[in-house]
Amino acid sequence: MKKITIILMVLGLMLITSCEDFLDVKPSNYAASETSITNAADAKVAINGLMRKMTSSSYYGRNFVIYGDAKGGDFAIRSQGRGLDYYYSFNHSATSGSGSGFWEQIYNCILQANNLIMNIEMMEAEDRGSAALSEYKGMALTARALMYFDLVRLYGKMYNMEKSSYGVPLVLEPLDASAQPTRASVEEIYTQVLSDLTAAAPLLSKKKANGYINYYANKAIEARVHLFMDNFSASLAAAEEVINSGVYSLYSNDAWVGSWATQFGSESIFELGVYPAEGDLRTGSLGYYLLRLGKVTGAMGWFMASDYWIDRMNQDPTDIRWAVMDYDESSDTRFGSCLKYVGGSSMNGDKASASAVNIKVIRLSEMYLIAAEAALKLPTSDKARAAGYLNQIRKRSPGLAEATEETVTADMILDEKSKEFFAEGLRYFDMLRLNKTIEFNDEFIYPAVVITHREKTLDRTFYKTILPIDKGEIDANPAIGSQQNPGY
Repeated sequence: MKKITIILMVLGLMLITSCEDFLDVKPSNYAASETSITNAADAKVAINGLMRKMTSSSYYGRNFVIYGDAKGGDFAIRSQGRGLDYYYSFNHSATSGSGSGFWEQIYNCILQANNLIMNIEMMEAEDRGSAALSEYKGMALTARALMYFDLVRLYGKMYNMEKSSYGVPLVLEPLDASAQPTRASVEEIYTQVLSDLTAAAPLLSKKKANGYINYYANKAIEARVHLFMDNFSASLAAAEEVINSGVYSLYSNDAWVGSWATQFGSESIFELGVYPAEGDLRTGSLGYYLLRLGKVTGAMGWFMASDYWIDRMNQDPTDIRWAVMDYDESSDTRFGSCLKYVGGSSMNGDKASASAVNIKVIRLSEMYLIAAEAALKLPTSDKARAAGYLNQIRKRSPGLAEATEETVTADMILDEKSKEFFAEGLRYFDMLRLNKTIEFNDEFIYPAVVITHREKTLDRTFYKTILPIDKGEIDANPAIGSQQNPGY
């Protein structure tokens, strides 16, 4: 795959970090060199660089998060042409709106992880391993698992839909410049994801690791992956291990509001650091994309909440999660603008910047809702257990009655997940996984936004629910040409 191998040939380690102590680490100048990582200090630089690259605008820094809500029915747009609206309109083709930035950026990150793993394994083979190197290897393996999980959901069908269909190329070691890897199946990608997580788990610390991946981040990812595989027993076990660890704790309602202005809080299992001098996208940041037009200079009103999400929230006007919402540009009464990624209503971020705000990739509340769904869907449903986990998050809506063994449903859990994780990129993938019909809110503003590339409702049988392989990638790697996604 020429594009991927070109990245590898020129790849240098990022010498800026997602954590603040990177200056204490000896730099390593060329990641593709077999001798570039020779000790634990070099490996730390590599991990710092990897975490930093995951905050790119083409990945967790903005686009991947927006993609997960813009396409899932929880977002609406005020006007087309402001940026990334092709996610919402499904205006995808192999030559335009292909989302190629996901492919290029995530594979770039995978190649960095591969290089780090390879170099550490070389040192281990030479009896030069150490506990620190093992931990960095565990981080790289876990990051690679997450990245392949993300890629296969972007470009492949859901595991529980057609696991034998095409996933993405599986690249686990540096490639020769002439290599042209083809697509592995969805099932093969999931198998590798679980293999990496299993191999990494015993290498990782069980202590909280701000800005890094620890053992419980690994288990949280495992809980997600098993949920997508409908392996509810394994998903529940992984989620409960995180919940019962005592390392993390749920916020009180008041603290939940303040958590968006706080780095590495008690619920944060995996959080990527973004600093004013490192990865700050400024007016192109995730937070700015969610502000209403004209809220501050540079805010263009890209995305707002749909009526469907607002109706869900209106079940309880006292829901604490209203506190991170603001008026959107459609009216002076509609709370559709999200302030999570500017630090809440103060807009001071989590370090006195409205744009350089950390990305909370995995929070403890997700583990409770995964546990609730998994318990409900066990071969012998445990409804009491499901209701108990759901109520721990449902208490953020104090005006709603608690769920009980008699009243708890899968839709109740899904609705709670929508409310809790609005603008955090989970909704679309859940809707596809659950084979739900997605309805878009195109007409609540006047004049209505006219969408021509999809219908008002769709489900996962619509071919554009997965992205095309970009034509540039196919031109560079003809071997993949016959494996384009159907319909493109």
